[in-house]
Amino acid sequence: MIRKKDAIEYKTAADIVKIRKAALIVADIHQALRDSVRPGITTAELDDIAHKVLNTHGARSNFYGYLGYPAQTCISVNETIVHGIPGEQVLHAGDIVSFDCGAVLDGWHADACVSVVIPGGDAQIRARRQRLSDITREAMWHGIAAMAGGKYVGDIGAAIEDYVMSVDEAERPAIVEEFIGHGIGTQMHMDPEVFNFRARAKKVKLKPGMVLCIEPIFSAGSPLNYTLEDEWTVKTTDGSDACHWEHEVALHDDGIWVLSAPDGGASELARFGITPVPLS
Repeated sequence: MIRKKDAIEYKTAADIVKIRKAALIVADIHQALRDSVRPGITTAELDDIAHKVLNTHGARSNFYGYLGYPAQTCISVNETIVHGIPGEQVLHAGDIVSFDCGAVLDGWHADACVSVVIPGGDAQIRARRQRLSDITREAMWHGIAAMAGGKYVGDIGAAIEDYVMSVDEAERPAIVEEFIGHGIGTQMHMDPEVFNFRARAKKVKLKPGMVLCIEPIFSAGSPLNYTLEDEWTVKTTDGSDACHWEHEVALHDDGIWVLSAPDGGASELARFGITPVPLS
C-alpha cells in the first residue's frame, strides 16, 4: 500500500518491484535505440523503434499525450537540451543524442535517459561531445551515491554540483537549472523536486519508499536557453552542445536499487563502496 505524507508518495517493497518491471522496459528501449542509432536514420524512425519495444511488453509511453506531447520519446540532438520531438531530423556522424524515454506498466511509471555520441565525423568534435556525455553520466552516479548515503534529498544536488565543480574548468559544463529530477510512481512527475545543484529549499529527508529520477542536464557552453514555437523543444541560446542522463532509483529499508539499470546499479556503485539491494 502506498503511504503519502507531505505530498510524497512512499512505496512498499511490493510497489517497488512493480516499478522495476516498468523501468526495465525503458532499459530495453535504450538498448534498442543504442543498437539502431546511426548516421542517416531519422529521429522519427528511432521513435518508432521505441514504440515497438513498448508494444512488445504490453506497456505504453507516459510521454505520448502528456500535456499534448506528440511522440513516444524525447530525442534531443546536439544543441537541443531536452524535449526534442522526433521527426524528419536526420542524424549524422559525431552527433550527440539524448534518448529520454518512459513507460507505464500496470499503472506504474518509469522514466530514464541515456546519451550517445554517434561514431565518425570530426574526431575533435566527437571527443568533445563524448567528454560532455561522460561528465554528465558521472555526475548522475555521484547523485545516486548521495541518495544512498545522504540524509536529505538536497544532498543529491549537492553531490552533483560538487562533482561538476571538480572538473577542470576548461571542460566544466554548465548546469541547466530549469530542468530537474523528480519523484515518480503512480504518476510520472511527483514530489519531491530533485535539484542538480545546491538549492535553498525545504529540507526533505530521504526516507525508505521514495522512488526518484536523478537527471543532470548540462550544457557545454552557456546554460541560457529558449523554447521553439512547438512549445516543447528547448535549445541552448549560444548553440553549444547539451547532454542529459537519468536513472530511476528506489530507496527502501535495506538500501537503494537503481530500477532502470539492468544490474541494479551494481557495477557503477561499486566505485563508491555501495552495493545496491534488489527486492523480490
